[in-house]
Amino acid sequence: MQLHQNTQVLCYYKRNMKDVEPIIRIEDVDGARLVLEFADEIERMLGSKMKSVKRLADTAEDADLYHEYNASLQFDYFNALLVNTMDEEGNFIELGGEFPLEENEHFNKLSVNTLMSDIQVPTNVYNKDPNILNGVYMSEALNDVFISNFQKDPTLTWQYFGSSAGFFRLYPGIKWTPDSNGVVSFDCRNRNWYIQAATSPKDIVILVDVSGSMKGLKMTIAKHTINTILDTLGENDFENYITYTDYVRYVEPCFKGTLVQADLDNREHFKLLVEELHVKGEAKVKKAVKESFRILADARANGQGSLCNQAIMLITDGAMEDFQSVFEEFNWPDKKVRVFTYLIGRDMRVCSQPVLKIIYSSPCYYTHISTLADVQENVMEYLHVLSRPMVINHDHDIIWTEAYMDSVLPNTKELFKSKAHSLLLMTSVAMPVFSKKKETLSHGILLGVVGTDVPLLEVMKLAPRYKLGAHGYAFLITNNGYILAHPDLRPLYIDGKKLKPKPNYNSVDLSEAEWEDTEDSLRTAMVKGETGTLTLDVRAAVDKGVSVLFLKNEYFYTTINETPFSFGMVLTRGHGQYMFFGNVSVEEGLHDLQQPDLTIADEWTYCETDIDPHHRKLTQLQAVVRYLTGKEPDLECDEILLQQVLFDAVVTAPLEAYWTALMLTAPGVDEGIESAFLGTRSGLMRVIRYAGSEKRVGNRHQILLFILLWFLCHHQRLLPLAVSLYQLLLFMSHQHCIDAAVGGRYHHHHTHHSTHHPSYHHCGSRSTHTHRPEQPDGQLVDVPQEPRRVIKRPEETRENGEECNRYKMILKVFWFSFFLPCAAIGMQASLDLLERVFLSIAKQPNNTDCSDVDGICPLSCESVDVNCYLIDNNGFTLVSKEKEDVGKFFGEIDGSVMAQLLKSGLFKRVTLYDYQAMCKNAHHHTSGARPLLSPFYGLLALVKWFFSHFVMFLLEFNICGLWHNDYVVDAHRQKKVELMQPCNTEYPGFMYDTSIRETNSIIKCGRCQKMFVLQQVPNSNLVMLVVQADCDCSRQYAPITLAPREVKYNATVKCNRMKSQKIRRRPESCHAYHHHENAKDCGGACGIAVSLTLCFICLATSLALH
Repeated sequence: MQLHQNTQVLCYYKRNMKDVEPIIRIEDVDGARLVLEFADEIERMLGSKMKSVKRLADTAEDADLYHEYNASLQFDYFNALLVNTMDEEGNFIELGGEFPLEENEHFNKLSVNTLMSDIQVPTNVYNKDPNILNGVYMSEALNDVFISNFQKDPTLTWQYFGSSAGFFRLYPGIKWTPDSNGVVSFDCRNRNWYIQAATSPKDIVILVDVSGSMKGLKMTIAKHTINTILDTLGENDFENYITYTDYVRYVEPCFKGTLVQADLDNREHFKLLVEELHVKGEAKVKKAVKESFRILADARANGQGSLCNQAIMLITDGAMEDFQSVFEEFNWPDKKVRVFTYLIGRDMRVCSQPVLKIIYSSPCYYTHISTLADVQENVMEYLHVLSRPMVINHDHDIIWTEAYMDSVLPNTKELFKSKAHSLLLMTSVAMPVFSKKKETLSHGILLGVVGTDVPLLEVMKLAPRYKLGAHGYAFLITNNGYILAHPDLRPLYIDGKKLKPKPNYNSVDLSEAEWEDTEDSLRTAMVKGETGTLTLDVRAAVDKGVSVLFLKNEYFYTTINETPFSFGMVLTRGHGQYMFFGNVSVEEGLHDLQQPDLTIADEWTYCETDIDPHHRKLTQLQAVVRYLTGKEPDLECDEILLQQVLFDAVVTAPLEAYWTALMLTAPGVDEGIESAFLGTRSGLMRVIRYAGSEKRVGNRHQILLFILLWFLCHHQRLLPLAVSLYQLLLFMSHQHCIDAAVGGRYHHHHTHHSTHHPSYHHCGSRSTHTHRPEQPDGQLVDVPQEPRRVIKRPEETRENGEECNRYKMILKVFWFSFFLPCAAIGMQASLDLLERVFLSIAKQPNNTDCSDVDGICPLSCESVDVNCYLIDNNGFTLVSKEKEDVGKFFGEIDGSVMAQLLKSGLFKRVTLYDYQAMCKNAHHHTSGARPLLSPFYGLLALVKWFFSHFVMFLLEFNICGLWHNDYVVDAHRQKKVELMQPCNTEYPGFMYDTSIRETNSIIKCGRCQKMFVLQQVPNSNLVMLVVQADCDCSRQYAPITLAPREVKYNATVKCNRMKSQKIRRRPESCHAYHHHENAKDCGGACGIAVSLTLCFICLATSLALH
């Protein structure tokens, strides 16, 4: 290889930059101004979505006003589940007519109908019920508004109307896919956007009867009712959960006497506790009701909870004692607390006089739930009761939801595999729809909720990364401090071979991502809606957590008006304080932009291709070229970014000719060199391939500089100057540079750098990179390195090998008082090439003077007496004689040497934290000892179970089910699996002290001693390590691993963490009560005919068993 020729690429680049110096300017990045500009852009975008929703709400209300309810209405509509379905004779089935569908890029390549909406109805709702038919007919008026909204704002995604009757009108129309059992379980009334829009924030105390009368099916129904209620709560709500028999018990003792935020964590925690409920004793409801009122009164008095609606959810099969005095003490005459009673079971006690007296003397709702199928519909009714004040006032509060994943769409899993997980989240904006008819005013009838989805990817595009510098990023949080969008948000985890959402993915607090902010200063200011700035020293984990960077971040933040969101952005000192701009003509730039070796980052938005349907199939490069050539003048493009990419195209143009000439000129490129590349801060990438794809794919072990740089340049998280393999070849080609490592010069030689400059002083010198090879599981791990001022480029090899650092080529872009990160240059090569060269030169020549050396001389890394390693600055192995060691952390290979390196300070341990981790949950088995102690207990329990279930069998037996084997469920032995649950972990990171160039030491291991020597590879992030091979220290020194450790909390700390309430900003509006509200407009379920015969059978059976 002609190393001298390789230096010419830098000369070309340097000369071109010198020529364009007069047309370059440098500007300071004003973070305070930039954050306000970004926030204004986001506010305008979200504002346009709110206007679209408002048009939908107005249209729906007007349509209902002029619609006369017709109980006998016959109306055919497009049912999303049935469209395009034919019967055996080839005719479209009822409600399933022809519905044209076409694949659409804007809607994630789903087949949709952009000219029409269709209707989805859950399986448990009759699709031709008169209420459904009237609602569908009335909402047909929304079709024109859907289309009009989409034409006015082509960035809109899904628009919809969720009806209180249960149907869901979706635009654009799609073919709905049921689950594997053929069931459509999706009910729009369970979605967070519906619940939040339909009600104001609320404090809920769930009061559950667990007396002996609630055994069997009743308790099963009660548990399902509790879980359904919990599903209707959101992060603006507060909750607690009490059971009672002859005494009162908090299901979670930690939450005694208080309300906790109903975030996803707490709701899931309560659901786990629900499964552990057991029945016994006699029901004494009076004390329990009194305790519930006391919790709500204390919260109201102390300014805690939602400070809005308050309600008690009483779940019981009846009450025998009069507790009216409790209501008189706590709830009369104002009646601020609503009571919702869910009467469980089939017997007559549900109509007990004490319960009915309370029902008709309080603002309430009550219902009778006799089967599991009744639960969903009856629980949802309480939301309509809470919505009455808002409906009567006719207050249209626009709500925004927390981040969530749209798991309904059929291609969600494929999207998660192809894009960054945190950017596939979305938020919804929704508004309630009311009946404006005068005759129903006091009833406060909620017709439904209209809304639209907003992908957070589109929102964050308004804060482009190229304006934030190499380490800069932007993020959004909610009024509760939860992350809406953040580059460190990881909502998914791998369970076996499946990607699954974490249970708490949308309730990750900002303090869990920005964990260096130990005082919560940033979070507090943003939640309060303030505008300001904050500086923090942070430890940033990159490369999937294995590499550590120490940064000084400047945070800028402000609020997004008319929303509950706050926006923040980060600029890193040294990497985001300045930007440079260069001007070239469009003609010159276009010529160089269309060269075959050039691409631009397709993930970035140079031109907006999603507005016009004709542009959606264009790549970003195609869109840029068509815009600059005048073929698509209507494209909306980022003029600043286009100017930067044109400038970079002109300046880097000579590379393509040079790289091609290098390949064609003898002796050409060495086998193993696969590609060379250059990436710039504008997302431009130039690449030349030296090896065919079959060779690149065939070699599993590679130095993957190309893949690394593509990621870094296109995401601008880092923008390093990748170290060329030629540097290492140059170092290793000078014999005396490895003499100290191989030849036994065992002495400490600490050298500190004489100069140090912030890395923004050097174009492209942010950090040089080598890439660790692919690990056996296919995971790619890149290797960042501390900033270096120069890049060594070989010109010639001195025969006497006198100076390792003599030949240097300084890569600078321009010569002002500032030098900025602007580009990265590197190459991709097979690891075999590096290993081959390393082992061929890591040896002493045969004529070495060994007269003063004890032991084997001359030494070679191919010898069985020593083990030689090339490791990076984070301790990962690039080269080893043992193939299985490549890619591993060195502490796992030799714990004794790594322990000594840590003890001597050559490597430093850095503790990092992960507050979004998932840990394996140990199984908890109930004791089976009780039947052994009392065998008759088990026999009696079996007899009781048989008689009670036999009676229920007579009541519910359906002979038709015997003829349908689809309902037969096979019994399978459950496999023992370790469940994953959210947890906090800490894990180590390791960094090499670059001020130490060389060291050696001796480790005593019982009967032997192990000697090693370490020497830094100049101008790289690598060190060479030679270890004596004949001394095994594994018994004295355990391996040092990177395995994370779960942070365990004692009961007190865990309780405090669970119930702690950080600062939050309450929603501005609250609708808790209206004086025109009809408080007696409750449900009714007492007119039930009871079979006296069956009643006597049950009574006789119960007496016999007792």
